[in-house]
Amino acid sequence: MPKLSVEDTLRKAKTFAQKGNITEAQKLYHTILSNFPNNNRARQGLANLSIHKKTEASQKQIYEAVNHLVNLFNQGHFIEVARHAETLLKQYPEEFIIWNILGGAYATLKKFDQALKALKKVIELNPNYVDAYYNIGVVLNDQGKIDEAIEAYQKCISLFPNYPDTYVNMGLGLKSQGKLEKAIEAFITALSIKPDHPEAYFNIGVSLKGVFFKKPNPRLQKIMTSLLDKKTYVRPKDISKAAVSLLKFNPKLNKHLEPQNMAGGDFKSLEVIKDLSKLPLLLKLMSVCPIDDLSIENLLEKLRAKLLMSITELTNTSELLNFQSALALQCFTNEYIYSQSDDEKKAIDKLEQLVKKMLRQDKKPSSQIILCLASYKSLNHYEWSNLLLVTNETKDVFTRQIVEPNNELELREKIPLLEDITDKISSKVRDQYEKSPYPRWVNLKLGLKPASISKIISDIRLKIFDDKIKGVKSPEILIAGCGTGQHSIGTATRFKDSKVLAVDLSLSSLSYAKRKTEELNIQNIDYMQADILDLLKLDKKFDIVESAGVIHHMDDPFVAWSILKDCLKSGGLMKIALYSKLARQHIVEMRKEISNKGLGSSDAEMKYFRNILIKSNKKHHKLVLNSPDIFSMSTLKDLLFHVQEHRFTITHIQECLFDLGLQFCGFESDKIVSHFKLTNAQKEDLYNLDKWQTYEEANPRAFSGMYQFWCQKLL
Repeated sequence: MPKLSVEDTLRKAKTFAQKGNITEAQKLYHTILSNFPNNNRARQGLANLSIHKKTEASQKQIYEAVNHLVNLFNQGHFIEVARHAETLLKQYPEEFIIWNILGGAYATLKKFDQALKALKKVIELNPNYVDAYYNIGVVLNDQGKIDEAIEAYQKCISLFPNYPDTYVNMGLGLKSQGKLEKAIEAFITALSIKPDHPEAYFNIGVSLKGVFFKKPNPRLQKIMTSLLDKKTYVRPKDISKAAVSLLKFNPKLNKHLEPQNMAGGDFKSLEVIKDLSKLPLLLKLMSVCPIDDLSIENLLEKLRAKLLMSITELTNTSELLNFQSALALQCFTNEYIYSQSDDEKKAIDKLEQLVKKMLRQDKKPSSQIILCLASYKSLNHYEWSNLLLVTNETKDVFTRQIVEPNNELELREKIPLLEDITDKISSKVRDQYEKSPYPRWVNLKLGLKPASISKIISDIRLKIFDDKIKGVKSPEILIAGCGTGQHSIGTATRFKDSKVLAVDLSLSSLSYAKRKTEELNIQNIDYMQADILDLLKLDKKFDIVESAGVIHHMDDPFVAWSILKDCLKSGGLMKIALYSKLARQHIVEMRKEISNKGLGSSDAEMKYFRNILIKSNKKHHKLVLNSPDIFSMSTLKDLLFHVQEHRFTITHIQECLFDLGLQFCGFESDKIVSHFKLTNAQKEDLYNLDKWQTYEEANPRAFSGMYQFWCQKLL
């Protein structure tokens, strides 16, 4: 059957309604809304379904009343909607659509009991009204009654199985219960109905973080490949382990990871490449983030060496070039962390000389030769890179290794400097990040749409002591230590109508951040090179100040924290992220080992120590090996070789907050908060740092990703 156009579907739905076939009309209107959520004619059609049997006069009255309610609802006037709907229902108590609108208004106003009463009345009047079950599910989910919410969504699905939002909401409920694989299946079903559904894609990305699959799922592999193509739905690093766990079920990869197949002189690199080139998820993952798996790293490292040694003899094939491109992007993204033998170093020198000779003779090196070089050294380091021929096969590598770094060099000239950086420790930290901007990233998970401060406060359950911050419509935000832009871009797209000033010590990091900001067409961020110690010279106060993973790298974190407080308006909010002393005990041991070995932070020394870790069976070494931060040079440096590091306890944080006159508002991490609530059931427990101290003592690895918390300035 040919697919109906929207116009045809609207006409068909109207015909069903006129004939009294409400269920079929309802299905068609929902079909339209599943693909075009803002189609007002479909929405109004749904609203009119309850009034088709009235007299012409009463029909008109009800139509106008419902239309007025819908308009008020769409404008956000929920109190007025509720008041007006209650009045109308005294005159038209059998109009289930008015009851449904009333239920939606009460739900939005967080009057959940009244919402459920209204929505159950809808079902009483029309047991097959899909919207009512959907809205009941939403209300029950907001009440934390997840099992009941899922039941409501399942009833909704039984009546109308082709509405993707129902599956998305059911998936969110399952995810909150920790049933991640079932949640992912629900999101996949939503995508099977609407292939470009943003919420489904986004929540698959969220759900995949930390998941390790125990059985194959080819359909999910395909979806993950598509997900990694999207620039703002997922941070590739977050789903790398999940992707790898699925890939390892594929015999085309798995057989090559077996030690006996990797060893010896009979290793057939072209056969391996042919197999790997047929794994789109692997190639895509290689292109966008460091692959945090040592067995795959060993395979890629060996293939790189084999290709180098035979590169001038290889036949040009699409499979070879596609793999080489992905490998070059992988090596660039992990900042050439792979080990090199002396033979490889000699071969690289020889290949570089060959390329120079060819260029002098006005000959163009082949794509496979260029891609081979790009897997050992970034092409922008070669003075002759502008003479190379750009082909379809090398285009992505040229963009990442030449065009983007050159763009950053131009942008750094345009970034203003607040004040010369003179502090000794600040200068050392700046120098570290000048050499190793942290982190190097391609895609980033952003929220689907910005929200008001009030909504964000509610979503992350912050305890607010001065409510005026909730009324700020266009917040001015300071990001103190923005790095390469993940933090600043995330915040700028999180807070509705915000204006962000992002500062950092490192021009290399700032220019990377600015390039990514322009790439994503984000308009509400300004960048500046500045030391936190100099920020009072801005002579400006902000509604929100955020500083994540920064002040614990300063000479005196309390002094820096105090300056940030002074940059904050009265009633303003501050987000701080600090290292945990308990969670980083193994890192302390590692740093002692590094010091005792007399190792510095050169690339060679870091690779040397990394190889020690890889071969070690020590418990604290294995803890480090579980971190994705060991799979690129800048993240490895930040993890183990940083020039300055302080660590905190919750008691220490509590003391700092008291001394600074700041009120603790709550931790950010939903995962940690959910786990905390299993043993601390009272709402006020969330804001009791003594209870959090007890919790961390029982769960010393809980804050391995730093304490991330909010506080408020009251004076």
